Amino acid sequence: MCHRVRDDGEDSELDVELWEERIHDLSARGLRVLALAEKRVSDVHELTDEHAEEELVLLGLVGLLDPPRDEAVEAVKDCLAAGIRPVMITGDHAVTALAIARQLGFAHTERAISGREIEAMSDDELEETILDVDVFARASPEHKLRLVKAMQAQGGICAMTGDGVNDGPALKRANVGVAMGIQGTEAAKEAAEMVLADDNFATIVGAIREGRKVYDNIRKTITFILPTNGGQGLAIMLAVLAGTNLPVTPLQALWVNMVVAVTLGLALAFEDAEPDIMSRQPRDPTASLLDLFLLWRVVFVSMLLLLGVFGMLIWLQAQGGSIELARTGAVNMLVMGSAAYLINSRYLLRSTLSLAGIFGSLTVWGSIGIILALQLGWTYLPFMQVIFGSEGLSLGHWGVILSGSVAIYLIVEVEKCVLRARGVSGQPTASGGHSGLESS
Repeated sequence: MCHRVRDDGEDSELDVELWEERIHDLSARGLRVLALAEKRVSDVHELTDEHAEEELVLLGLVGLLDPPRDEAVEAVKDCLAAGIRPVMITGDHAVTALAIARQLGFAHTERAISGREIEAMSDDELEETILDVDVFARASPEHKLRLVKAMQAQGGICAMTGDGVNDGPALKRANVGVAMGIQGTEAAKEAAEMVLADDNFATIVGAIREGRKVYDNIRKTITFILPTNGGQGLAIMLAVLAGTNLPVTPLQALWVNMVVAVTLGLALAFEDAEPDIMSRQPRDPTASLLDLFLLWRVVFVSMLLLLGVFGMLIWLQAQGGSIELARTGAVNMLVMGSAAYLINSRYLLRSTLSLAGIFGSLTVWGSIGIILALQLGWTYLPFMQVIFGSEGLSLGHWGVILSGSVAIYLIVEVEKCVLRARGVSGQPTASGGHSGLESS
């Protein structure tokens, strides 16, 4: 639009290459560059856009610094460690976008692709490019949609952020559409699955951390509850097949299921995220919740509880105790063994043999304290003895139960150590594809 430039009050011929270099230098420093120009007109009754499209006189350039937030830099770092690939899609100049991406610490920042280059590419070419380029500049909403399709064609799970009306198709097509809550339009919010209330990229990473924690705790809870039921069910099944006395009556089994589910079973839902949760690779979205690792753990701990229940039953009967006393010891062995295994379950594969591992959760120990009080009432209160057929245990009996529970805890920790030595991760990580977070 400009053919001349004003310098010291005088107009002179515009050196386009010189000013392009200056724009490039400012953009390379991460500055957003504005060009200022003027045009003097006279005898014009109505100004239109056409008046400003030619014969302008360049006055100069202004570079605006809009540095990335510190939390955004940390968020990108967390994404890369977690196997999540951030991609910048922006309307800024390519050089500016590339400089900002480098400040943010993007993994691949060798070049940026402009909207014009995207338009010139076929879908196949864009699918090949999407894996190697992290910055797309001068991009339009239509380009966003094509980029989402390209990422998904490569097997990626794609989240896309957007705020404009025209971002709707891309937000709809993405696996997770994230609309801006402050600057976003109502159309964008309607098209998205999630709304980012503070328009802060770091909040998305925080949500990913929370989602991983919830998924982790669900797996821990399943891995804890199933062995309790498995040990109890196996004990009853073996007693029936052998034609011997049941180690646990149906009413006692109902009691165990109730107190374990209400107290111990809920404790793991409030567990904090493990320290390495954001350094794990994304899980395979097709992976089963109960994979081979968890299935092995369920069977292994079920057998340990089964041995504890039958061991207590046989030992008390060998001591000359009644069947009611033997069953009381077996039920308490099952419950307290489950309480010991609850501490193991705080970490699926990491060791809990530390002060933080054993005593680091007030919720876990609070639930153990509650279930211990319930079991003492179940064992010694007369009306409980009448209802459930229980009988009071001696201090020596409790010592054996405590020893058996500690043994179960230590055996599971040894099993974890063996699995870690064999390279088992315990996490259903994705075997292929890419996880992407598209951001603008």
